[in-house]
Amino acid sequence: MYNFKSMSTERLFDNTEIAFSLKSNSELNRAYLLFKMISYEPLVKVGKSLTNFAINANLPVDSVIRATVFDHFCGGINEKDCLPVIDAMYEKGVSSVLDFSVEGKEVDSFFEAASEKTLEIIKFSQNKEAMPIAVFKPTGFGKPTLYVKKSEGISFTSEEQKQWDRIEERYDMVCKLAKERDVELLIDAEESWMQKAVDDLVSKMMQKYNTEKPIVYNTLQMYRHDRMAFLKEELEHAEANGYFLGYKIVRGAYMEKENERALKKGYPTPICESKAATDDNFNESAKFILDHLDRISLFAGTHNEASSYLILDLMKEKGIAINDNRVWFGQLYGMSDNISFNLAKLGYNVAKYVPFGPVKDVLPYLIRRAEENTSVAGQTGRELMLLSKEKARRRS
Repeated sequence: MYNFKSMSTERLFDNTEIAFSLKSNSELNRAYLLFKMISYEPLVKVGKSLTNFAINANLPVDSVIRATVFDHFCGGINEKDCLPVIDAMYEKGVSSVLDFSVEGKEVDSFFEAASEKTLEIIKFSQNKEAMPIAVFKPTGFGKPTLYVKKSEGISFTSEEQKQWDRIEERYDMVCKLAKERDVELLIDAEESWMQKAVDDLVSKMMQKYNTEKPIVYNTLQMYRHDRMAFLKEELEHAEANGYFLGYKIVRGAYMEKENERALKKGYPTPICESKAATDDNFNESAKFILDHLDRISLFAGTHNEASSYLILDLMKEKGIAINDNRVWFGQLYGMSDNISFNLAKLGYNVAKYVPFGPVKDVLPYLIRRAEENTSVAGQTGRELMLLSKEKARRRS
């Protein structure tokens, strides 16, 4: 077993001058105040209720939201609106993954619009060196209920089968264009009760389009204790059938929902028994992929410094070039700039997920970001510490 406690002695993520080089003093102060507010869980809950009330009552709050939480966590309301952010980050060596972050709509017109938007982003990305990667969310292409029934092996009605066939067509259309335009495509993860259908469909797309190199990437939520076994099975299948794999590894986004559903329905939770077990699982998957880089490419979606240092150590140990396109680091826009910009400064492949969409439509995403920052141990405190350090450095 690899010693996951070892890490680089260089504290390269402590350099706040590089981390916040794109932020003006006013933007730095806004970020500090924002994370300070997010650090108070009762305030986040009250803010969520008030914001939902204001939106439902059609109160003119767009400008307030845009000037605060939206501009910090989102690139803009459309692709063109994101260009200043994309260009500024790329000057510092950080690429962008445009993420159409409208959630929670379950009508065919939305699914069609979301798939068309993904196609537009791929076309947009092909001519933009700063955007080598695109992304979409499975439930943006079809109803969650269909993914659940498919995952559980429940037969579709004739109408549901037509809807599922259309989901497959959307996947195929997007993956086909990604291969034609040589744009890597990340497919996000969903909750475990619908993920099997996603896995099966993405594996099918990989086998079809990853014939020369990884284009289509699945996402592994490593707080699930079964994901290492899945990864090893997928590698065996890919080797036997002569295609390549791409995986974005993350710790996970739905832990409370997963545990609550497991308890309610009386089945064992799919979540690791502890945070330490999740960390070990994430690190184990990173090492496994780097051990099989001839067949699997890695997109390490992490805000965890220890795991990032570990991947750097493994790359050095294995003689993997820092700019090898088979290894990417990714963080969310508005978070962990100390990891993103310091890695990019050294020449590593780094991409920020840049959410965009109309202010009101992106609100569920923004609320989720605030809630996650409140619940993730140490995340908000670290952001505040780094912002405070940079404010003090600029005053000195």
